[in-house]
Amino acid sequence: MLEGYQREISKAYEKMRDKEEELLLRRKEEIQKKLPEVFQIENEIAKLSVEISLSVLKRIENIEEYLTILKGKILELRIKKSELLVSRGFHMDYLSIKYHCNKCKDTGYIGTLHCSCYKQKLLELHYKNSDLADMVRKNNFDSYDLSIYSQKKETEGQKSPRKNMEDITTACWSFINDFQTGCDNFLFYGSSGTGKTFLSCSIAKELLDKGFLVVYRTSEDLIANLRQVRFNNDRNTEELLLNCDLLIIDDLGTEQISDFSKTEFFNLLNKKLLLGRRMLISTNFTLEGLMNSYSERITSRLLGDFKASKFYGDDLRLKKNIKSRDK
Repeated sequence: MLEGYQREISKAYEKMRDKEEELLLRRKEEIQKKLPEVFQIENEIAKLSVEISLSVLKRIENIEEYLTILKGKILELRIKKSELLVSRGFHMDYLSIKYHCNKCKDTGYIGTLHCSCYKQKLLELHYKNSDLADMVRKNNFDSYDLSIYSQKKETEGQKSPRKNMEDITTACWSFINDFQTGCDNFLFYGSSGTGKTFLSCSIAKELLDKGFLVVYRTSEDLIANLRQVRFNNDRNTEELLLNCDLLIIDDLGTEQISDFSKTEFFNLLNKKLLLGRRMLISTNFTLEGLMNSYSERITSRLLGDFKASKFYGDDLRLKKNIKSRDK
């Protein structure tokens, strides 16, 4: 887990507990004014509790019977306190702290293990920082329809666009299911509007929901982030890009390609590969176009360390726009 995430979640729990303690203090002040006898009962309970603790140090005959009597008195006082509160319209637990999660008492831990509420907060942070929350609502496997791809082969000996997408989709599910133990990276390439971004988002949603940290960046946004890292010493952004479980770089080639962008992109690629952190890159370039636009150091990694999947067929976005306009 990224250190910044752990700190952020810990602060959230601390803030939550502080707020509830402040609310409890206000409730106590209210009861002190309206029902001061409640606190008299609490003082009696406290004295009896101390007596139980001290009885261990005393030589008392029939200690078990003595403890039973004390515990009985405490129970009677607690019942009396609850009845008093309820009689005045308060809940019997009005003077107890309210926890958002009763399992971990708002600490995030049950013993040494993360509570389910901690995992949910982590998931929310993952979505927040992935830049994908809005995109995956529409682009996910639940709305995936292979029937929009043509079954007609474009050239002899080539798979139809639908068959091609069926094969790519199978590879995507293998990527998702084996993500914990796998090491593959994906390179989606091909013409615009053929489903590269859609499938990238669909993969991202599945992994986010499994608790992995997925970060999405367009190539233009990525270069802007790398500038922040280089010139502003932005360590948080650097940690996010390097240590996320999956980095998705969309539309490679649409950024302003310069010596700076090529150098920083190569450094990022190289570091991610050395760390064993997974990547998914999409581009409208052909493989030849990539080789013509980027350095040999970059393309050798893209073609050597990534599983390349070619997308082709009609521009689906254009088809949808035409259908919407004709309705």
